[in-house]
Amino acid sequence: MTPPTSIPILKDRRVLLGVTGSIAAYKAAELASWLTQSGAQVDVILSDAAQHFVSPLTFQSLTGRRAYVDADLWGTEGHVLHVGLTQSAHLLVVAPATANTIAKLAHGQADNLLTIVALAAPCPLLVAPAMDAGMFEHPATQANLAVLRERGVIIAGPAEGRMASGMIGLGRMLEPAELAGYVRLAFGRDGPLAGRSVVVTAGGTQEPIDPVRVIVNRSTGKQGFALAQAAIDRGAQVTLISGPTHLPTPIGATRIDVQTAEEMSRRVLETAPQADVLLMAAAVADFRPAQTSEHKIKKTGAPRSLSLEPTDDILSLVSKQRKRSGRPDVVVGFAAESQDLLEGARAKLHAKGLSLIVANDITALDSGFAADTNRVTLLDADGSLQELPLMSKAAVADVVLARVVSILEGINSRLPS
Repeated sequence: MTPPTSIPILKDRRVLLGVTGSIAAYKAAELASWLTQSGAQVDVILSDAAQHFVSPLTFQSLTGRRAYVDADLWGTEGHVLHVGLTQSAHLLVVAPATANTIAKLAHGQADNLLTIVALAAPCPLLVAPAMDAGMFEHPATQANLAVLRERGVIIAGPAEGRMASGMIGLGRMLEPAELAGYVRLAFGRDGPLAGRSVVVTAGGTQEPIDPVRVIVNRSTGKQGFALAQAAIDRGAQVTLISGPTHLPTPIGATRIDVQTAEEMSRRVLETAPQADVLLMAAAVADFRPAQTSEHKIKKTGAPRSLSLEPTDDILSLVSKQRKRSGRPDVVVGFAAESQDLLEGARAKLHAKGLSLIVANDITALDSGFAADTNRVTLLDADGSLQELPLMSKAAVADVVLARVVSILEGINSRLPS
């Protein structure tokens, strides 16, 4: 799990992290570290059983803040400790959550510091189950989880895999990176795009020559996936249409995998009319082989040239569809150019009726395809221009989504009351 830079949605948020008695407690230490590095203030509460797996000192070292245990409940501040811990908390995460703790949470039992805090906390609750498969599948555990879901508790996982017992099944706690996604999802639920639908395209397409060979480009999908995450952070319902990539799907996104430009076009045209926002970050192939061989082309006797034909211009098709349906309200395009960057971007902006276009020079070594950073210029329909310095693709995505929110607010302000 790569240590992140500060994440805006987590900055100065106060997270209570409850750790219970499971071997998965070591994963909670990594989650605490990640949240702290992301800008959150993390206060950890360990059950007595959890301390057999990991010590309070571990969490204090990772978070720079005190870790609490049951003994603190009976100290000089015990009568108000649980109230003090909950007063300014934005989210309570219980990870790992044993079957025993899940039962206590479901039935309102408050016999240790963590469960007292859970009963007193007005903030949202996120629970990450961790137990053997038989315990997880037991009707009592399933009934307890159903009770928690009915109350609005977020249940993250579990995953399927090998347990500490040697059994294989459903019950492993999610990895810290996945749990971090659920934390972001929880914080984003009331964001400025709550109730809005956002479609994001990402990655490159592959145009087959034969069953083995394809025409590809250098896009990795990193910028598009960052845009999807930024939209989720703002509360949007996100559909991510992606070309082939090994990137993990952001928690909360509905992912549609495609391979060719034709498949990308069909999926975009199907989903765009139901969306409020379309972010076209995919690097869709401009050309495909005019003919695709049914069988692998052998080196001996292979043709000396490859005939190409243009693929659909998806943004032009979206523009025509938008004139009929009026949706999406906001369409953002991307212009990856190797020369005449702003001229090409402006032409694309106006020709396709875009709300905003993001232009980047793909010849720069520290930005564009495959890099973790990007240097872009934003141009919008009224002619304004914003040049961004070199920054992470996640930071670029945050700027783009902030502009999208602003454009939507402008549209809403013009609607009749």
